[in-house]
Amino acid sequence: MKKALLWIAAIIVTILAAIYQRDTGPTNPKRITYTIEGTTYKAKLPRSGNSTSDCKVSLNLPLTSTATLYFRRYSTQDSFSPIPFIPEDEKTQSAYLPQMPPAAKLEYYIVVNEGNNPMEIMRNSPVVIRYKGDVPAWALIPHILAMFLAMLYSSLAGLAAAFKMESFRKFAIITLVLLLVGGFVLGPIIQFYAFGQAWTGFPLGFDLTDNKTLIALLIWLAAVIANRKHSRPKIVIAAAIVTIVAFSIPHSTKGSELNYETGKVVSGVIMRVP
Repeated sequence: MKKALLWIAAIIVTILAAIYQRDTGPTNPKRITYTIEGTTYKAKLPRSGNSTSDCKVSLNLPLTSTATLYFRRYSTQDSFSPIPFIPEDEKTQSAYLPQMPPAAKLEYYIVVNEGNNPMEIMRNSPVVIRYKGDVPAWALIPHILAMFLAMLYSSLAGLAAAFKMESFRKFAIITLVLLLVGGFVLGPIIQFYAFGQAWTGFPLGFDLTDNKTLIALLIWLAAVIANRKHSRPKIVIAAAIVTIVAFSIPHSTKGSELNYETGKVVSGVIMRVP
């Protein structure tokens, strides 16, 4: 019963952390709600695009309404360029953002013309979309699985250590191996396919996804070494807490970004060009 409760608690913690990370991530679609002629509509505006094709932006709009998407290169003072929405059926209209190279970012907003009263969507805080290259499924799926399992076994190790179950040492070793495979073997492969760079964390850059993975690996390495000959559950508990905090940081924060001024892909925050 104790083992079953341990697994249930660890699974709940892992799922909640994964949901939080997904919903707060900068590449997760932006959910919006708007009202036209007394009817409320919902839509998801993309914040991640594929560099091999134009990016489709769709709105639920009646045929009596017209809309225009305005975009420009992110972190520049370019003028916004218009793209008209085109009806796909009686309820949906779409506009297509242009194809961009990997790590390039655009910002955009939408204006809906409803009679003589234009309605602005995200005008004051434009949606930012980042483009990426194609990532093969043979690398992406095992990476996602390994990182999810790493979080699960991290939670298991921490909970087992808190309840003084000897299995925490085994769970700690499994966590370390999963972090190594998922974050430092498959992770760089995915990063290279998506943005052309294998590692953008310390000491090469400021990518928080790479850096939080590095922190998690180092603290679990320390926890495993510390528990090789002696039982030190407090270190494992601390490692599990740090991992939860680290992996709660939204994915892709301060990630790879094309600097339009230099033409180079960098990580961190790019200041707007005056």
